[in-house]
Amino acid sequence: MRRLLILLWVPSLWAQADILARLEKLEAENAKLRGEVAELRAKVETLVPERLEIAERRIEEQASTKVEAASRFPIEFSGMALFNVFANSAGAGGVDTPTTANAAVNRRAAGLTFRQSIVGVRFHGPKTFFGAKVSGSAFGDFWEGNIEGTGNVPFRLRTAEATLEWERRSVSVGLIKPLISPWNPNSFATVGVVPLTSAGNLWRWQPQIRYEEKLGDFRLQGAVMQTSEQSGLANPALVTLRRPSLEMRGAWVKDKFEFGVGGHVSTSHVTGRSVPSRIFSLDWKAQPVEKLELTGTFFNGENVHHLGSLRQSFRFLPGGAVQAVRSRGGWTQAAVAVTGRVTVNLFAGIHDDRESDLVRGQNGRNRTGGANVMVRIAPNVMVGLESLQIRSMILGTGERRVNRYDLSLAYIF
Repeated sequence: MRRLLILLWVPSLWAQADILARLEKLEAENAKLRGEVAELRAKVETLVPERLEIAERRIEEQASTKVEAASRFPIEFSGMALFNVFANSAGAGGVDTPTTANAAVNRRAAGLTFRQSIVGVRFHGPKTFFGAKVSGSAFGDFWEGNIEGTGNVPFRLRTAEATLEWERRSVSVGLIKPLISPWNPNSFATVGVVPLTSAGNLWRWQPQIRYEEKLGDFRLQGAVMQTSEQSGLANPALVTLRRPSLEMRGAWVKDKFEFGVGGHVSTSHVTGRSVPSRIFSLDWKAQPVEKLELTGTFFNGENVHHLGSLRQSFRFLPGGAVQAVRSRGGWTQAAVAVTGRVTVNLFAGIHDDRESDLVRGQNGRNRTGGANVMVRIAPNVMVGLESLQIRSMILGTGERRVNRYDLSLAYIF
């Protein structure tokens, strides 16, 4: 019996010794962990004040550079400081940026200007109106000023817009490009005057209210716009200057493709008579391959001058009747991204009025074609080199041409 108890007690002692050894090992590991925790705590206590100080300095820096409206809307300044050196051949008509070739013989002209520089603001607000995102912008330039050195360089408002945008619809008000002609060619040479003016690009910024509805890949848009009737008549009082108009556009948008169909309806009042303006348009913006983008617009209609084309929209007939001039035209551009820094743009446009609606001395067909190279030499600095030719078919005189060359330096901010 005694031997049996000894045999049972010896293994129990071994088990107790093993448990004690494990407990001692755990206590040693716990002591080590406590020491590491104390060391980390000491490091944190020294690092936190330093990081808080850095964070406070950054907040102060941001507060000193932040621009905020009185309503606490964040505002971003944006624009472009643009310097141009240009040369025009004979036939430019004495203007810096011709849009037609002058019928008279003129001298060659060259110059340099900063007047095409643009400055403006953008703002973005919180969701404030039934869940709509509020945004807007306003941009102006100095193009309407006289040549540098006269002391008279007024500021011109180009575009201004305020938008309420929901997930599927939006409402915009402002001074905006016509709805039926949404795109512009790329150019640093013609900024004060929109590229391809009087050669197929219906560009004139007009006060308007817009509505857009998104239906999957389709966009339905409508606008009520105020037209500006600048006919070029010797007596502008014969024309009612401001008239309402209606524009509609439907577009299919898919990945890198957008195709639109639009229409414009308005009426001009000339010497107490109504002259209709009806315009049909097609527009596109597509990227068929990675480095190629195609953009353009086509239009066909009558009495189109108030959208930024040639100022010859109607003709006075014997007996006092007024006839609308029928027109068609458009433009297209191919933009090729040669490298990440270099882009080549090839563009051409035409405005073609029906000759039977015109009189001798008017421009029956105005064509412009050209190319430019844009090189990014720094993140915000670009250099542009452009060459274009304008051909105007003057009824009774023949075709006149003018060549224009431009070197541009742009700082975009």
